Amino acid sequence: MGHRKHSQPRRGSLAYLPRARAKSMEARIRTWPQLDGDQPKLQGYAGFKAACMRIASIDDREKTPNFGKQLVGIGTVVVTPPITIIGIRGYAKDRYGLDSIFDIYAKDLPKELSRLFKTKYDEKGLEKAEKLLGHVEELFAMAAVTPRRAGLEQKKPYVFEISVKGGDTQKQFAYLKELLGKEVKIDQVFQKGSEVDIAAITKGKGFEGPITRWGVKKKQHKSRKSVRALGTLGPISPATIMYTVPRAGQRGFHQRIQYNNRIMIIGSSENDEFKINPSGGFKHFGLIEGDYVIIRGSIPGTYRRLVKIRAPIRPKLTKITQPKILEIML
Repeated sequence: MGHRKHSQPRRGSLAYLPRARAKSMEARIRTWPQLDGDQPKLQGYAGFKAACMRIASIDDREKTPNFGKQLVGIGTVVVTPPITIIGIRGYAKDRYGLDSIFDIYAKDLPKELSRLFKTKYDEKGLEKAEKLLGHVEELFAMAAVTPRRAGLEQKKPYVFEISVKGGDTQKQFAYLKELLGKEVKIDQVFQKGSEVDIAAITKGKGFEGPITRWGVKKKQHKSRKSVRALGTLGPISPATIMYTVPRAGQRGFHQRIQYNNRIMIIGSSENDEFKINPSGGFKHFGLIEGDYVIIRGSIPGTYRRLVKIRAPIRPKLTKITQPKILEIML
């Protein structure tokens, strides 16, 4: 900052480099929270972002100025069709990290799964896996969710892993063995009032300049011919541009995780106390059919995009209370 009298912090965070387009429409979850307890439980779910609406509720956050008062805030509707547990995967740990040592698939799988890959059912797969449980470090459920069951056109399902925590390895394996080949609903994994983390691919904005992409300050209109360009790309020596210099490029369509979003409503369009569908359906989505959740605030991604829901890895709530919903305004 040689032209300044005082220094200032840099513009734009370097925490999310490289700001490139995501490789897949499906967000990856690399870390899962630990669960204290003896009962095994799935730690994630998936759905599709549908719409936004306003929620009138009573503020139940103690020791806040608005405690007990009516609040109106935004909520995001996520359609959560049942997920199918298609398999079990066990990981062993060595000096290089985690390695998969067995994959077990259910006998009767959804026919749409053949659009992704072909599986081979092994009758003795469960027996072989039980003998390897002594070497298993982590167990995961392989789940599939079909967009068509949420009212979308896509037939090809999304297949992803969900961590199982709680209890020892034997209990976790017995728990997964019961779920193998069955459908799991959202209310079997999360409850109303709990906090969750949301992983998704954000809205794509295309190619943007440094002013919009990094928040660099515009120059004065008489300083140079350009106003929305950088004042300098760096020193004359070394003759290179450092990676820390804000440059134009891709903005949006990045993978992001948003922490501690509260579930306000878990319901179904069939038997629900709230009328969730407006006449004619939601813009850019249509009519919501089946199970859904309403999450407080906004979440990453555009409508109809896959959203992954994870148990909170940085939980703030010490106790889970049922939110008092007065009205939802479409």
